Amino acid sequence: MKRVKIISPPPDLFVSDGKAFGASVRAARCAANMTLADAALLLGIARQTLTNLETAKSSVSLDTALRAAREFGVSILAVPGGQQEGVRRALASLKPGGEGTQDGVPPGR
Repeated sequence: MKRVKIISPPPDLFVSDGKAFGASVRAARCAANMTLADAALLLGIARQTLTNLETAKSSVSLDTALRAAREFGVSILAVPGGQQEGVRRALASLKPGGEGTQDGVPPGR
């Protein structure tokens, strides 16, 4: 059986592009100890489709992306632009050692 290498999710909780979203999905899949093949089978999609989602090298339907996120526990939160920094600070303070910082660095730096 293939071993799954655990990887860390992106440090920023706000996903600004497909690459960061895919990295979040990949980190969650790996944390669940699922191979690409097993995860694709679970989602009912081709392995290449999941690879495309995780690497953002090709378009994947929004439905597929949301289904993968839901299956692997990646939460998606729609926050109005003017409230993003406040929400970022609030979420960062919930992380261990957060205290309003993102990995020890104040938000926005």
